[in-house]
Amino acid sequence: MSVARSVRRGVARLSWVQRALLAGAVLTVVWMAWDVTSLSDRLVRDVIVYILAPLALAARHGRHLGYRVDRTAIRNTVLLSLFVIPFYVVGSSLPSIRAYYPMWETSAALEQFLPHALAQFVIALAAETYYRGLLCVGVREIGFKSVFISPVVYALHHTGKPPLELLLSGPTDVLFGAVDYKSNSILPSVVAHGIGLGLLDWLVLHPPLIPTEQVLRWLSWLPLPL
Repeated sequence: MSVARSVRRGVARLSWVQRALLAGAVLTVVWMAWDVTSLSDRLVRDVIVYILAPLALAARHGRHLGYRVDRTAIRNTVLLSLFVIPFYVVGSSLPSIRAYYPMWETSAALEQFLPHALAQFVIALAAETYYRGLLCVGVREIGFKSVFISPVVYALHHTGKPPLELLLSGPTDVLFGAVDYKSNSILPSVVAHGIGLGLLDWLVLHPPLIPTEQVLRWLSWLPLPL
């Protein structure tokens, strides 16, 4: 009992930033330990661990995690989405990407694909609530360095994905974090990520928009299996 009291007292002395980072560490351990075998399982896990838990923590401490919409956020959402969409289009032509995606079984039939895309969007919302909400916008009081808190964890969670995606995960995390930080909103990264996931799956389910051979020539300088 005395140990429990000591722990509670120790936590009570932590600042909001320290509590947010501690919670982030605990939640990523829970996320990694919670095995999922289907898209519906993934949806349940991510909503509980990456949306409900961070929002509950923020509400308890009177904080916000970037769930806000204003003109700046909308403008930056459009700009970020326009910037990242070409990467998804080019990537969808690569053999390594086409072999990996869609991660969950679906088809190009709209009655199957639309619910799939909606689920993917919620998963993107969950990821951005955790990475850009709890670990960036939520602790923006420490300054722009909050943008650099989550890239290592973000890259770790991309282990096992195509090498090019793993390589880009860190810079992508920094870019998304920087835009959300400047916007004081996670709307830009949520929309860019959510639309990107759905677009990538849709493109992979169809013949490449850009010939695979052309994209392989463009990226032949990369020392990575493509």
